[in-house]
Amino acid sequence: MKIQKSFNDENLGTIYVVPTPIGNLEDITFRALNTLKSVSIIAAEDTRNTKKLLNYFEINVPLISYHEHNKLSREEQLLERVRKGDSIAIVSDAGMPAISDPGYELVTSAIEEELKVVVLPGANAALCALVGSGLSTNAFYFYGFLPRKKKDKEAELERLKYIQASLLFYESPHRIKETLLAMNKVLGNRQIVIARELTKRFEEFIRGSVEELMEWTDQNEQKGEFCLVVSGSDSEEIETELWWKDLNVMEHVDYYINENHLSSKEAIKQVAIDRKMPKREVYQTYHVHVD
Repeated sequence: MKIQKSFNDENLGTIYVVPTPIGNLEDITFRALNTLKSVSIIAAEDTRNTKKLLNYFEINVPLISYHEHNKLSREEQLLERVRKGDSIAIVSDAGMPAISDPGYELVTSAIEEELKVVVLPGANAALCALVGSGLSTNAFYFYGFLPRKKKDKEAELERLKYIQASLLFYESPHRIKETLLAMNKVLGNRQIVIARELTKRFEEFIRGSVEELMEWTDQNEQKGEFCLVVSGSDSEEIETELWWKDLNVMEHVDYYINENHLSSKEAIKQVAIDRKMPKREVYQTYHVHVD
């Protein structure tokens, strides 16, 4: 067990996780600005992007790159500075570091060494989208970016299909159409909200069904970064889809044969689809008992 008292000894080296605005620069907090001014170095996902933020607020602190492609090699260098008593800040291009952005590995390594990690509150696109969506905020599941390949994307959506909480995703403009198509295929025509260009001049919420938003993407050019909020599965949907949950494989096959008048071959195929099992496995299980 490890216990961190974040503010007992402020002379120790500290890693500050500092959220930055997702669009509107006025969303940065006074504490974030003071922290960025006080540290020895700022590790940034894109130093060019962060330099614009620092220049805007007249902050003159050295920058070092810390991004997806160098985060592992850079990690030891940053940790060594903290071991020696330096305080550093990590920032991403926008929003909270380590949430679909670099930072998680550095935080984990620091915790393992019992180095101090202090996280500042601040902007997060997913939560802004959720609250503005009008969909349930009682429970939510943040996923981030779905896989790029169609097969992998649909497999992940299948895994998320029966979650009853609102589902939160990030998506790029050039993949939004195929993602909506996959959602319609796997999740069905649920309620969904696209939140686009959050906190910026062209902020926009598009609310409707998956099919309505598919039509919207066909008629409008997609620009900016997207957050998707999708309604969770309801209890009736789960009950309908999993009506067979108390049946074993043999009983499941027999149900289709006796009640739906399917052949054993057709029944086995349908059971394999229901249970997401290989058809051969259902066949073998069924015929071991029958034979």
